[in-house]
Amino acid sequence: MIEKRIDELIKILNKASYEYYTLDNPSITDQEYDAYYDELVRLETNNPSLVRPDSPTVRIGGEIISEFKKVNHEIPLMSLGDIFNEEEVRAFDTRIRKTIPKPEYVCELKIDGLSVSLLYKNGKLVRGATRGDGTTGEDITHNVKTIKTIPLSLPVDIDIEVRGEIYMPKKSFEELNGERRKNGEKEFANPRNAAAGSIRQLDSKIAAERNLDAFLYHMPEAPNYGIDSHFESLNYMKELTFIVNPNIKKVSNVDEILEYINYWHEHRPELPYEIDGVVIKVDNFDDQKKLGYTAKVPKWAIAYKFPPEEVLTKLKNIEFCVGRTGKITPRADLDPVRLAGSIISSVTLHNEDYIKDKEIMIGDVISIHKAGDVIPEVVAVKKERRTGEEIPFKMATNCPICGEKLVRKEEESAWYCLNKNCDARNIEGLIHFASRDAMNLDGFGDAIIEDFYNIGHLHRVDEFYTLSSHKEALQELEGFGEKSINNLLESIENSKNNSLERLLFGLGIRHVGKKTALILAQYYHTLDNLMNTTYDELKNIPDVGDIIAKSIVEYFNEEKNKELIKSLRSLNLNFAYIGKEKQLDDNFNGKTFVLTGTLSIARDEAKEMIELRGGKVTSSVTSKTDVVVVGENPGSKYDKAVSLNTTIWDEAEFLSKVQ
Repeated sequence: MIEKRIDELIKILNKASYEYYTLDNPSITDQEYDAYYDELVRLETNNPSLVRPDSPTVRIGGEIISEFKKVNHEIPLMSLGDIFNEEEVRAFDTRIRKTIPKPEYVCELKIDGLSVSLLYKNGKLVRGATRGDGTTGEDITHNVKTIKTIPLSLPVDIDIEVRGEIYMPKKSFEELNGERRKNGEKEFANPRNAAAGSIRQLDSKIAAERNLDAFLYHMPEAPNYGIDSHFESLNYMKELTFIVNPNIKKVSNVDEILEYINYWHEHRPELPYEIDGVVIKVDNFDDQKKLGYTAKVPKWAIAYKFPPEEVLTKLKNIEFCVGRTGKITPRADLDPVRLAGSIISSVTLHNEDYIKDKEIMIGDVISIHKAGDVIPEVVAVKKERRTGEEIPFKMATNCPICGEKLVRKEEESAWYCLNKNCDARNIEGLIHFASRDAMNLDGFGDAIIEDFYNIGHLHRVDEFYTLSSHKEALQELEGFGEKSINNLLESIENSKNNSLERLLFGLGIRHVGKKTALILAQYYHTLDNLMNTTYDELKNIPDVGDIIAKSIVEYFNEEKNKELIKSLRSLNLNFAYIGKEKQLDDNFNGKTFVLTGTLSIARDEAKEMIELRGGKVTSSVTSKTDVVVVGENPGSKYDKAVSLNTTIWDEAEFLSKVQ
């Protein structure tokens, strides 16, 4: 009797969810839904053996896994080629018509999320997986089950795979960042990052709280179900209760494609989710088969990418920031504006010459966009919007923190505060030392370091390692209990075992960045060896050279720095390189690489793999680039590589060469 009632409740609730989320036509009220749901929870709580995997109660999360298991995609999840303007859209259509004289196309919105594969057996969801490198992804079933619009069971008992995009709605994104602001946590940059971070949680309860959503848009084996076209497959997926984006359109010529693109380029802000373009697919499966594939992408589909979004805002003021080297950077204070999924309230103006070249004035209306869809920057001043009340820019003459006279170095366009006791410089130096790429002192955010500096417990980097002697005093600070202080101290203690390159980078030696620190650590192996080297030897090391060599020698000759090293040694920090040794490989040695698109491994990890084998990684594709490694959604760098006939490796080929 109880089991029968549980079955009835699951059918009622799953039907109600389908009507609510898919048909937008609920047949029961929210109050009725809640009553049925509460009854189901009570019955399952009292009868745990009767809990079904397709019960809506599993969506609240709670399952915790120890790691993400690898999943092999029997049919690879291929990425699409990108195009960026009307000319390229017309070229795509012309190419298609050489093989298919009268093609029909399906135009779809390109959802800005992350790809997912859903596998059903006998109508029950058994696996959700990320795209990964296209052939190998990660099992995220525990988190997929928390997404209310993904059915846990289908109305028919069939075996099927469907693919689509998991995304975070704009409303969920705003609510999530609101909570993170309230809790003093770092906000997510945009909904795509938030969705990716949420779906890769080991604890499904966290994913459930993030209110993710999904659109399904592909059946890899649709012809096996008696379906002849992509558009038919979308309708079939709707019948199976999957959410298919409602803004899909079937068209028969290139002008209709361009009309669709232009409409959604204009109306994209009205959507409750982010899109970054339009996908165009040849509709008929037989036509798709005739067109075929390249090694990396289908020839019958293409992704049109919207140009970087540009918005107008008012530049309210220009402030001056002091870096750890004393460099003064002007920063524009803006009227907050949404840009490509983020709220932007400030933007760097780099230096005095940059401001003068762009003729920027305080009070100007300016246009900004995200360079590479990542970093906000000023595009232009809207001089026609000036009222006469704008204030000309004047470079600061004194440090905004310590008041020291600023100096502009002859070989640079930047101004510097040369006061080595400047509080701003010291705080920035401490923040740099604790940063992820340096000593990685987990938990030490900028505000915490500034607080500890202001109360006098943290003025030099070696004082991180004596904070334990101030434990009781630190616990008296607002927001710092015993547990939080213990976590900070544990992070400090763990950092003593870091490899030498982290310490070298953290010391903030002028011109010694992360890459140079690694080169030096691998070459000298110990800090003592580096300290005892000569200028002539240093300048001849590849990628070091004259300027860096001079800076290193000057740093270690300064008495204050010698005392700091002596103190760090007494505190038992590791002074040796304990990372991976270089293993020169003909596939990499002496070659220049560019990484583009989304890889299944961290970008820094891929870069390290290349550099350990003797290669060099740069940011842009030129005639000197030897190899471009392509991940998902590679963008214009891939197109540039094709035009230059540069060697291209997909991620699977790259990983096979580094194993």
